[in-house]
Amino acid sequence: MKFHASTISRVSQFRNKAPFSFHSSSKLSSNHKKRCNFGIAFDIDGVILRGRVPVGGSPQALRRLYLDSGELIVPYLFLTNGGGIPETKRAKELSELLGVNIMASQVVQGHSPFRNLLKKFENELIIATGKGDPALVMSEYGFKKVLSLEEFASYFESIDPVSQYKRWTTMPQSDRKEPAMPRYNVLSERIKAAFVVSDPVDWGRDIQVLCDVLRSGGLPGGANNNQPPLYFAADDLEYQAAFPSKRLGIGAFRIALESVFNRINPKRLECVTYGKPNPFVFKNAEVILSQLQSSSRQDHSKNNRVPGSHPFEMLYMIGDNPSVDVKGAQQGILGFLF
Repeated sequence: MKFHASTISRVSQFRNKAPFSFHSSSKLSSNHKKRCNFGIAFDIDGVILRGRVPVGGSPQALRRLYLDSGELIVPYLFLTNGGGIPETKRAKELSELLGVNIMASQVVQGHSPFRNLLKKFENELIIATGKGDPALVMSEYGFKKVLSLEEFASYFESIDPVSQYKRWTTMPQSDRKEPAMPRYNVLSERIKAAFVVSDPVDWGRDIQVLCDVLRSGGLPGGANNNQPPLYFAADDLEYQAAFPSKRLGIGAFRIALESVFNRINPKRLECVTYGKPNPFVFKNAEVILSQLQSSSRQDHSKNNRVPGSHPFEMLYMIGDNPSVDVKGAQQGILGFLF
């Protein structure tokens, strides 16, 4: 397969502008309807959307990838390190914001590779943290015994020593929810793995509780040097949201957790990170794009490819972060464009 890369000296010049365009004044020709020899991976934050607002002409550009009937003719997907909600829900949200029909299979989030760990932890007690609904994300992947870190912490009295000073825990007594009965043997069963699904909301609590879990072998309050596995959905230090300057991302949280853990524990923190620029993410994107191409309209009789050969002449990664999108595309299998 041919690879393509272009060099951009100033990324900032593309802010608030559509970072991609199709120069044809009409939709793709009938020849392209039968066979498309390229695929596209779009980043979302700062490229397609800023917050919930489409960037430039992104909705119009995406509509050029469909027939008037709504059938997809150019295989594309969204490749983002963001997340916190199931791919089905994110696809519905993107469809509404962008005005095109987006399938769940076209949404690859930072935590999507966690599906590959199902066989190992399907029936084990695990915890998940991050904005959105991290426990629901893991449950939809098939994990049977998953708790959000917030729910897990609620079963351990005083595990967060400053919780009483937090606004969302000092609401009137009449508005508070009664603590739920533990769904599992939380006070006696060890956590077998911890997952940071998206950007944590309460860094102080999460660092404290994760240190407790990881230093104790999975059961806070105990003593055990066997650290449970820790997985991060991504490692972005910053990302572009609605605010003019970039915001601290999940990678910043990892640095904070690692710094604290390594100061209070004799053994250094061990963790596994996913998301861009991990080459695995881009290879997985190639597989999904190939599946999307196979399901779209093609004239196989005119396709002279050797069975098993690569279905694309070019794959494009369109993003705004050189250290994530460009680096990942260069060391992975994708070309990239801004």
